[in-house]
Amino acid sequence: MMIQKYFKLSMAAIAASLLVAACGGGGGSSNASSAPAASTPANPANLTTPQYPADSFQLAAFTLLNQQRQQCGFPALQENTALDQATAAHAQYLTVNDVITDTEVAGNPGFTGATFVDRAAHFGYTSNNGSIGVSGGYYTNATLTDAEYGRRAIYGFLSGVYHISIAASLMNTVGIGKVAKTYNGFPQEQFSLNLTNSQQLTSNAPLTFPCQGTAGVAYTSFGEIPTPPATSGNWGTPVGVVGNPTDIITMQTGTMTDSSGHVITLQVLDSAKDPNKELLPDQGVAYPTTPLSPNSQYTVSLTGTINGVAFSRTFSFTTGDVVG
Repeated sequence: MMIQKYFKLSMAAIAASLLVAACGGGGGSSNASSAPAASTPANPANLTTPQYPADSFQLAAFTLLNQQRQQCGFPALQENTALDQATAAHAQYLTVNDVITDTEVAGNPGFTGATFVDRAAHFGYTSNNGSIGVSGGYYTNATLTDAEYGRRAIYGFLSGVYHISIAASLMNTVGIGKVAKTYNGFPQEQFSLNLTNSQQLTSNAPLTFPCQGTAGVAYTSFGEIPTPPATSGNWGTPVGVVGNPTDIITMQTGTMTDSSGHVITLQVLDSAKDPNKELLPDQGVAYPTTPLSPNSQYTVSLTGTINGVAFSRTFSFTTGDVVG
């Protein structure tokens, strides 16, 4: 019997004004509301072409995430070596301490900084322009390639109500770290991503992920901490909504309609409605509180406001056979 488990922790999302390393901006404060300062150059410089090894976890995760993001109008991500070092160090911390967490505790083995911002600064990245960090792990007793682990990690994050922001975000810089240890003869993967350098959209905000034509996303997910509201087990594919860094998103209604005409009412969250206080003011999310069907098309209809002005979005996407 094949056993698999994808486990993950809530993202650390911080408004840019909290990202000055000298201020010790907190990694778990998702409810910050200050507007970001103007974007500053990354340091060290981003790589125009990713340098991750062929067939690696990192290259597979980077490639899939970029493909999914760009088809929905989000900026292409560029690899940053300082963020790579910071996330690799955090993955090592997760492994040696046998935990899944976004934060680190001083004095524990492998400590390099309490938050994603602190760890990035430790390895030389000090730009003050927004951050999203995610941490997770995956174990299965099936035999997978390193690249397949990377793809499953991304599909797992994209299925999370609070993790989907790695796709639905305006960041353009990323670091990816992974460490594996052996459990019952098979790899147990611990990994972390840190996205930074928020960009400014034009008047087409807000954007969504998924969007028109997205295919292959997980049809169901479980294991997210904190647990998404109104769920008692697995939930279905979430839709992330994001505006410019200074925008305020309010979610009003959401539905998904399958090919037979059955309408599913979605749970909608924004920064004001989210009881877990993980969403920032420029973020929203809508999701079915029970699983969708694999390899099926759904039409999404969303309504809300952006800075008090009404918006609506209607599009279709197709699930794959992936479990997040």
